Amino acid sequence: MSAAAVPLVEMRDVSLSFGGVHAVDRASIDLYAGEVVALVGHNGAGKSTLIKILSGAYPRDAGSIRIRGAEAAISNPRDAKHYGIETIYQTLALADNIDTAANLFLGRELRSKWGTLDDIAMESEARKVMGRLNPHFERFKDPVKALSGGQRQSVAIARAILFNAQILVMDEPTAALGPQETMQVADLVCQLKAEGIGIFLISHDIHDVFDLADRIYVMKNGRIVGTARTADVSKDEVLAMIILGTCPPAAIPGPGAVAGKADEWQ
Repeated sequence: MSAAAVPLVEMRDVSLSFGGVHAVDRASIDLYAGEVVALVGHNGAGKSTLIKILSGAYPRDAGSIRIRGAEAAISNPRDAKHYGIETIYQTLALADNIDTAANLFLGRELRSKWGTLDDIAMESEARKVMGRLNPHFERFKDPVKALSGGQRQSVAIARAILFNAQILVMDEPTAALGPQETMQVADLVCQLKAEGIGIFLISHDIHDVFDLADRIYVMKNGRIVGTARTADVSKDEVLAMIILGTCPPAAIPGPGAVAGKADEWQ
């Protein structure tokens, strides 16, 4: 990427407290077009809270958010959608008893000039967007509860990008999936990157992180420990960042890094 490229997302010195607990403390992260950035850390590290601030679920106490270089006012999920931000939660939030097209347009249904549901138009649009993501997908008429985990993930992603989202948040996208379905999700992520979509990936699976992400941010106790390109660090080094808060030489330390530990990496 060009050094002069403008990030899709810049979050600077973002903080949020619940009572006296600093859930997020002066966190700064960024994301570029066509990039996957993983956010990792123990449960309670603050990664989900930070992303929920971006998606409008939580209002921040301090800090700034810029989208494509411009200050963004995000105080609720509707604001986030206005800026092209969509979140795909681990549960996928699909309606199991209806088909793919109905899930894609759930709450935003297309209607005919008579005011009835335009099922033909919705299925046509569903086929277009699924054709981009998963050309082999054919089960448009089946209720989504009958689909495999990988196919369900395809439907959730298709719903997110149907309305031109450019920033995706993926929460544990391969949780409970088998190896073949995990490969399907990896293919979907590669397709999204090729289209210039930026992805924040939240995952506890270090193997997924190294398979899918271009860069990694590590959080601990609500603060950014550091960031690095996945190509420049090992899994053991990232685990040390998560557990100990230490940064290897290839990582850029954040305010949450443990001081006085640099000599351990010499």
